[in-house]
Amino acid sequence: MRAVKSRDTRPELLVARLLRGARVRYRRDVARLPGRPDFLLVEADIALFVHGCFWHGHDCPRGARAPKNNRDYWLAKIARNRRRDRRVARELREAGYAVWTLWECGLKPIEKSGELPTRLLNEVRRRGG
Repeated sequence: MRAVKSRDTRPELLVARLLRGARVRYRRDVARLPGRPDFLLVEADIALFVHGCFWHGHDCPRGARAPKNNRDYWLAKIARNRRRDRRVARELREAGYAVWTLWECGLKPIEKSGELPTRLLNEVRRRGG
């Protein structure tokens, strides 16, 4: 567990590079907000999370696989992570932020294209970024 990084992961660094390339201003790991979003898109008030599929229980093949060792512990932990993610998203929306989640599995096509999803960029522009 010590080797698992909580920030500056490969997916996060990819998103940071793409945000810089799109000239979107952001802050990293904003501690004053619930859930400490990976990115806060400053002018658009968008909290952006980059989630690992396994750790946050995504419904893709990687996120749906069950651990072989200490199974009960990991399934309970992932369930707690999912509950926390829902609570944090609700709190951020109540505070006026749009909440976006980019999943690790969805970053492969983004990495190949070298562009952020058009929907996200349109939302940034629409909200004032």
